[in-house]
Amino acid sequence: MTDKSNILLFKDYKIRYIWDEEIEEYFFSVVDVVGVLSESKNPRKYWSVLKTRLNKEGVEVATICSQLKMHANDGKLRKTDVATKKQLFRIIQSIPSPNAEPFKQWLAHVGSERIDEIADPEIAIERAISTYRKKGYSEDWITQRIRSIEVRKDLTAEWDRSGVEEGLEYAILTNEISKSSFGITTGEHKKVKGLRKESLRDNMTNAELVINMLGELATTEISKVENPEGFEESKSVAIDGGTIAGNARRELEARTGKKVVSSKNAKNPKLLDEKFLN
Repeated sequence: MTDKSNILLFKDYKIRYIWDEEIEEYFFSVVDVVGVLSESKNPRKYWSVLKTRLNKEGVEVATICSQLKMHANDGKLRKTDVATKKQLFRIIQSIPSPNAEPFKQWLAHVGSERIDEIADPEIAIERAISTYRKKGYSEDWITQRIRSIEVRKDLTAEWDRSGVEEGLEYAILTNEISKSSFGITTGEHKKVKGLRKESLRDNMTNAELVINMLGELATTEISKVENPEGFEESKSVAIDGGTIAGNARRELEARTGKKVVSSKNAKNPKLLDEKFLN
């Protein structure tokens, strides 16, 4: 996960958020949102009481929020409850507030630039190409990366159709594909490359991108045929799709004597385009 935490303002309220580039989703601090809606002097306590009430009403709080590290007032990273825009609407409904409607309208406009990109994919593609060129990536690498983005969007659309929840479930399935494709988790892959908050895909070599794309493409195509329902069935498909890519990776490594997983990263973008067989 790429956990770049930032601040958005609603009126005079600060809302912490994280944009996850891997699963292309916003996560917002639930306590900050509760503070806006309740106008409580102690929003953390208000949220604690609300969670208890929701659980008594049969609402599994774990399904509408997860935990990520965000910067607290003291500047330290601390775990806090977070939720996607979609999940936040369930919480908003539970808090009577004059700020509810204005906040929902504000929330709907967050990321409007990305909504424009969905309406016209060429906007997103051109913006991405321009950004990668400015960072010094080669044209060949950029071509592969854009293809990988398109493959990823097809996969997440298929997961959405299958009833997989955005956010945590997307991340788990992505990790399953990674383990089957590369033999390591996304977290372990980042460690190999010396990454912390950076995007793993933006630090992949051409060979890594191709194997990653194959795993996600295979998962998408198998899912279309088998029509899994929900997370558990989709998890099995993700493992099968990743295994196809893993088999291709192992065969390539056996023939060339070179490992696909590389420590190269975007500190020198040109190196990511070194031909695997050279």
